[in-house]
Amino acid sequence: MVNNAIIFAVVTGISLLVSLIFDRKKTLLGLKKGVKIFIGMLPPFLNILILIGILLYLIPQEAIVKYVGPNSGALGFFIAAIIGSITLIPGIISYPIAATLISKGASYGVVAVFMTTQMLVGVVTLPLEIKYFGKKAALLRNALNFVAALMIGLVVGWLMRLW
Repeated sequence: MVNNAIIFAVVTGISLLVSLIFDRKKTLLGLKKGVKIFIGMLPPFLNILILIGILLYLIPQEAIVKYVGPNSGALGFFIAAIIGSITLIPGIISYPIAATLISKGASYGVVAVFMTTQMLVGVVTLPLEIKYFGKKAALLRNALNFVAALMIGLVVGWLMRLW
């Protein structure tokens, strides 16, 4: 993990230097916009991380293992799929949540279902989707992605058992 961070930092630094050499004005403008976006994202990002951290602290590890652990079976997949479908959390935040769930005993397959439904199924955004794409297209898209998430979870669970 640390090696990847070092590699990304070096590649980013080199890319930034190359960009500065080619067009200093655009690079500085891009950096300003990036910092502005980062500062705008930071409060909701931290709020969600804190809330999830508190929830995961309050939920006993035994409950996590029981309901979404390796032996939770179809119930674990269903719980993860429902929670993932109704949560409106950016993908960047779901990775630390996934790591925490796995460290507390959740299975890889269940976490894959949770993350996939979180990214691909939008219960909260469904009314907006229906407005722009129509009821049939919105429901079909969400239903197909829900099924795909379950299949992805099965494949991930199977692959992790082989590994």
